[in-house]
Parts: sequence; structure tokens; C-alpha cells
Amino acid sequence: MGRYYSDLETRSEDQRAQDLAQDLPRQVANAQKNSRGYGDTLQGFDPASINSREALAELPVLRKSALVHAQQSIPPFGGYEAVGMDSIHQVFQSPGPIYEMGQRNTDWWRFARFLSALDIGAGDVVQNTFSYHFTPAGMMFENAASAVGATVFPAGPGQTELQARAAADLGVTTYVGTPDYLNSILSKGDELGLDLSKITKAAVSGGPLFPQLRKTYSDRGIKCLQAYATADLGNVAYETIADDGLVVDEGVIVEIVMPGTGIPVADGEIGEVLVTSLNPDYPLLRFATGDLSSVVSGVSACGRTNMRISGWKGRADQATKVKGMFVRPEQIAQFVARHPEVAKARAEVRHDGRNDHLTLCLETDTEESSEFAQSAQAVLKLRADITLCAKGSLPNDGLVIADLRDF
Repeated sequence: MGRYYSDLETRSEDQRAQDLAQDLPRQVANAQKNSRGYGDTLQGFDPASINSREALAELPVLRKSALVHAQQSIPPFGGYEAVGMDSIHQVFQSPGPIYEMGQRNTDWWRFARFLSALDIGAGDVVQNTFSYHFTPAGMMFENAASAVGATVFPAGPGQTELQARAAADLGVTTYVGTPDYLNSILSKGDELGLDLSKITKAAVSGGPLFPQLRKTYSDRGIKCLQAYATADLGNVAYETIADDGLVVDEGVIVEIVMPGTGIPVADGEIGEVLVTSLNPDYPLLRFATGDLSSVVSGVSACGRTNMRISGWKGRADQATKVKGMFVRPEQIAQFVARHPEVAKARAEVRHDGRNDHLTLCLETDTEESSEFAQSAQAVLKLRADITLCAKGSLPNDGLVIADLRDF
């Protein structure tokens, strides 16, 4: 179900274990030798002994906060890269700021496997609405579409009317972007009387795909599947048309562990997602994503034999993805530091069934909110509604970011 991108997807359990016993020690040795960021943390480990998922659990966990801190000491990637800057094609900056690397090599971020599962290939016209500016998502899918032979319209986000007109003019067959934005384009197309019926496929990421929205697309004849990915790791797992969980990508190893620890949990139990990348350029080992998920037992009906996860189940920390962008507690602290007249701030995220909404609640005696709105957008890189509150009125629950969406 869905075309396979390579034979790796249908390996037997024994063959997969044999390959892992070679790939994993090679990557650990690569990190020890070439990645300064690991410093002493990998010393004392024999790479040959780290040859299975169980053995991998012996290595320390690398947290996002540690990566950010390391980037301040050893810019731009914290020393975790295994190649020199003269061999790196692209550098990206995500909010934080956090820097990520990229390569123009075919499908370096490994999203072609996801597009293939949705039967995207030669003859398809892909409207890529992910940003090509600062963050890597646009280039991630640009490379993948090229790898499967599709034609790309590099639209980027925004300018919805132009997006709708271009989709009609170009005969776009496939949307790529955040789950919500396709609905905005379709609605604008309806308003303008445009024929967008050729759009029959949607590959989405960067936010939750709610059942109501998926049904809205299905009712219009659009098959919409989602991928779970990060800017640091690329593709981690992806849906197939079998609709039975997300299949883990062949270029990573996923563990589900007790949040805040490196201890694996039982299959089916929700825990934090740790990812080990087999990318030789950027060997992130046991990278803690902060996301929650669980292992789905058995093998997908699509025939792909790799481990499956149940999808995004929330955050192990308070960092929250809104409209495809992370909002982190340290960003809220940065905003408050700009405004001494604000005693306390709390970000609240809601969803109306179609779109995310971010509200910044501020305890302050100030009555004018326009300056706060501009400052919030500069810090958070997202537009936020501002609610002014009396001092002492916000909940005393320790939450800087309250995700009030019902998943």
C-alpha cells in the first residue's frame, strides 16, 4: 500500500537486527572520533558493544537544552556535527535560536520515503508551503520531492489568495505544509470560484492533524497523511495509507522511555521519544525530543516492517508546537525580561477544530496591549492575542505554557 522507496522498508526482523548490529557501532565510533560536542560523555564505551536497541540504552541521553547550551560554547552546532563547515551546504536557524545543518544531497532529511508512501512521484505537482527562510522545513520537502521525481512549486507560507490561484493555474496535485494551512487555501479557492479538485494528496507535518480536519480533506477527495519530524533529525516516522500508526523511518532508531530518564518503557506505554540518527554528518545519539508517544505492536498492514509509534501524545516538557513552530518557556522568560511592568506571563494554546490560537496572558497594571503584541511576535515568531490580567490572578500551577488543546 503506497509505493516503497527502498527495500529497507520490508526487511525481515533478523535482517534488520543484523544491519543494526553494523550501523549502530559505526555511528557511535563516528561520534566518538569526529563530534567534539560529545566530549567525555562517550569515552569508556566500546562502539562494538553498542550493537542493538537494548545496548543503545546504555548511552547517555542528549537533551535539547544541552544542545542549545553547547551551541553557545561551540558555534554553530555545538560540536555535534561530524563534518567540517566547508562540507556543509546549508545552515538554518530555528527559534531559540537553535542552529541546524543541511545538505543538498538527494533526500538528506529522508522525507522521500514518506512521499512515496502517499504515492507522490513523477507527474505530481507539489505545492510546498513550508518556509524556505531560516528554518529547514521547506528544503526538507524540496529535496524529498526531487528524489521521487515530482515537480515543485516552492510557495512558502502566506499570501493565501496567490497560493490558491497558483494551485489552480499549475494544476497542483499535492499539498505540502502544516495541517491547517491547506484548509485556508481551499477555502480561499472556494471563495474565488477556483477549481482545486486536482489536489488529491496532502503530506503534512509541523503540528497535529486533528480528526475533524482530516475528514474535511477526505470529504473533498484528498488523502492527507502526516509525518513526525524535527529540524535536528529530519523525518522520524510517517503515516502510510494503511492508517495504522506511524512507521519509523529507516534512518533513525526510536526508543520510548520514561520522561526525563533514559529508561525504556513497555510497548504500548506512553513515554518520551528518544531518537538516534544514523546520519553520518550529524550523529545525534539518544536525542530527547521532549515529545510523548508509544510503541504500536505488530507490523503495519502496508507491509513495512519497521517499528511503529502511535503518534504525538503531548510534551514531556512545556515546549509546545503552535502552527508548526515551537514556543519554549525560555522565550516567555525572554519576553518578561523585556517588560519589567509584567509581573507574570503565561502562554495558552487552544484549537478551534481548524486552527491553533496562541494567547499570552500577562499580569500587569498596564492597560495598553499593542506594544506587548509587537514584542511577543518578535520574541515568539508567532502572532499572539494579548490578555491583560490583574496581578495574582493567573494559576499558581508552575505552567509557563498551558496547552489547552484536546487531542
